[in-house]
Amino acid sequence: MRADLLTDAVDGLDEALAAVDGFDEVLVAGLLRPQPAQASGLAALADAVAGSPLAARVAEAAEKTAAGAAGEDHFVALAAARTALLGSVHDALVQRVEEAVGRARDGESGTAAAGGEEHGVNLRAAARSWLCDLARAGWHGIDHELVAGAAPVVSAMLPDPALRRLATLLDGFAAELAASCPGASLEHVPVRRWADLWSRAMLLTLPGAASAPAVTGATGRLLPLGVDVQEHATAVQAQVHAVFEPADGGTARLVRASVSAPKPDTVVGAGLWQLLRPHMSLLAAVSEGRAMELDAMPVTGEGDLLWDDARARAGEPAEAFATARVALPAAVAFATAPLDRHPARIAVPVLLEGYAVEEDEGGVAFRVAGERLPVDTDRVPAAGPLTPEVVASSGACVGLLRWDAGEFLLQPLAVERTVRKKAVAVHAGAWAGGTTDKAGVRAEKAATDAVKVLRERAGKLLRK
Repeated sequence: MRADLLTDAVDGLDEALAAVDGFDEVLVAGLLRPQPAQASGLAALADAVAGSPLAARVAEAAEKTAAGAAGEDHFVALAAARTALLGSVHDALVQRVEEAVGRARDGESGTAAAGGEEHGVNLRAAARSWLCDLARAGWHGIDHELVAGAAPVVSAMLPDPALRRLATLLDGFAAELAASCPGASLEHVPVRRWADLWSRAMLLTLPGAASAPAVTGATGRLLPLGVDVQEHATAVQAQVHAVFEPADGGTARLVRASVSAPKPDTVVGAGLWQLLRPHMSLLAAVSEGRAMELDAMPVTGEGDLLWDDARARAGEPAEAFATARVALPAAVAFATAPLDRHPARIAVPVLLEGYAVEEDEGGVAFRVAGERLPVDTDRVPAAGPLTPEVVASSGACVGLLRWDAGEFLLQPLAVERTVRKKAVAVHAGAWAGGTTDKAGVRAEKAATDAVKVLRERAGKLLRK
């Protein structure tokens, strides 16, 4: 891997992010009565897209907004400009990663044509109106009455599958805002996150923006690389990254398969797998180091498998590091849909070998070809045997290249280390399908007891 490419500056990156940050700060104080500093942030956003097809609309929107006379169309234009800038950052970083690892991706994502969305016009307009009110109030101006305005819109949207994506986003966004009310007393504002949610929601109110990616059938062999676990107090998701080899001999592809489940906040660690296992047989294959044979498994134009256990069966043994060494270099990534192009979405599977490990106050880092690559051990889940200490003793690593806080990071999915002169692999998802590992068995038993108690309590409440 050309690690030097990951540390070299990307032309225009800092300027694009500065324009985004300037606009994000504009939303903190609100746009009801913009101040000179806010007008400057709006003008910088317009300047940043001056050479694009958005130029005229965004320039008008910035001028009207700075004068306190912005309408809904102007706010939509500003959200589009911000999204386009972050999309350009995403594309530049992905191109740099592709050059570093020597892999390519499709030029265009497969997105289904828009259609059948006219029935939600009024609800979309209501959602857009609420988002505009938020922008005018600003994050320091939110209160419970303003935030509660989303509730009836969300309730009306949820029964409609075509509007559920927007409804879910609005519901979660409103919940975060409600937990932070009143805004005037906030000591810390998650500026980038709330601006991300606001701009994404604003664009999803437009007809056609939420079109589902095209779906085709995938038949062939699936070779797992590792599992990324994302945990929240009330939900958990496991995302398996893998290489798919089509049965017709076509180009190998990088794909993902995800499973999510609600959870009580008392279920943590290895207990998470008990919630996820019943919904995806692929997790057992990951634990056992096996491939899966797929038969017309639905896959989107972005490389997400819509997992159906009925279309998959266990295959032959397939060790993740063997897959990473043999199949990963030739695998082609799917393109990312326009609305999903954001630096936070970057997660590129890579194999690193022959690095030196460095540990300091900043954490663990790998020295690759003379370049320092930070390792994000905070993303290593507690639901497996992989720990920061194991990562620090490794000599090979399968992980995800991510970008955060201005630099590339490596999230380990599995590592190889030498134990008694033998290479031993340790996987973050080793306990996904069950385990005989002593530590795993103890963790599973503790989680089983917790889940059992919760189910008994839930049963008593239901009987009442």
